[in-house]
Amino acid sequence: MAKAISFELVNKSHLLCGTSPMIGQSQIHAPPPAINVHSHRTNNHNKTSKQVFTLLPMASPTNFLVHALLCLALATTVFSLSPKFYDKTCPQALPAIRKVVEAAVHRERRMGASLLRLHFHDCFVNGCDGSLLLDSTPAFETEKNALANLNSARGFEVVDQIKAEVDRVCGRPTVSCADILAVAARDSVVALGGPTWKVRLGRRDSTTASMALANSVLPSPFMDLAALINNFKDQGLNKRDLVALSGGHTLGLSQCVTFRNRIYNATKIDPAFAKELRATCPRTGGNTNLAPLDPTPAKFDTAYFKNLMKQRGLLISDQALFNGGSTDKFVKTYSLNPNNFWDDFAKSMIKMGDIKPLTGKKGQIRVNCRKTN
Repeated sequence: MAKAISFELVNKSHLLCGTSPMIGQSQIHAPPPAINVHSHRTNNHNKTSKQVFTLLPMASPTNFLVHALLCLALATTVFSLSPKFYDKTCPQALPAIRKVVEAAVHRERRMGASLLRLHFHDCFVNGCDGSLLLDSTPAFETEKNALANLNSARGFEVVDQIKAEVDRVCGRPTVSCADILAVAARDSVVALGGPTWKVRLGRRDSTTASMALANSVLPSPFMDLAALINNFKDQGLNKRDLVALSGGHTLGLSQCVTFRNRIYNATKIDPAFAKELRATCPRTGGNTNLAPLDPTPAKFDTAYFKNLMKQRGLLISDQALFNGGSTDKFVKTYSLNPNNFWDDFAKSMIKMGDIKPLTGKKGQIRVNCRKTN
């Protein structure tokens, strides 16, 4: 009978799996021996996974499948995101981010909504990779010039301040700009009275951006419910996520150009609400005049959902969530139960933050969030 061989594998999954160190670039040419896993320990912070294996010299199709599944498991654990990612390399990082965010929101309450929106608009364009922060280069045009961002995305100078402070306390560029956006979004919500959650960390920064992609994938304020559902589905988000994340509109303001059509042409709108807004937003001109997305735009609460039930949603895409469709039930639940909204918002923010992150050797840790290294 063949003798079993036991060994340890520490952060070297490519040796076992026949791949290059870049996970997923398979170079397997023949079925390997069967593998029994005796123990497993993963440390997400330093991306070290440790397994003890027993190799049995067999090469059947079944064993090949087991081997392939094991390699897939290694690929997903070695470079997974973790709330503890910076605990050893820079434990001062998260307190430093919170300090700058709280100061910025104290100076201007609207900034909380702006920082939350930056994370949202970053994640929807090829994943949460900090691409939104990049300025234009000869190789690409910035996503800041996309229709959904031009003259409306803001807070970039606060991100610069956060980056400078974090690099100072860490002693070197340690925290990615993508992670800064994720943490700043959470801290902004908390600063305005909303829920907290454990932000999963370990994202790296992209080296490119795409205005064209931003124009095609960022949800429009003019979308109906079917379009919104499909838009979020493309990002791996469901109807509950759609409504919960739209609840971020409990914070902030919107420009006249985004709600003019609704207040002059919609039939399902509170007449008094429409009349009030027309004073701020004329039929022509005043495109950048601002109106609050709900009655308490600097407080994280459920007023946004209560407004939708009264046909007082500011944007077409807001009122679409409560218009006799499949998402009405979520709006009702959140309007009546703030705790349900808080819980679902936190879960959906974590889920959104997991969209296609760059990890491991992919991307980079930018020195300046506005440009590649």
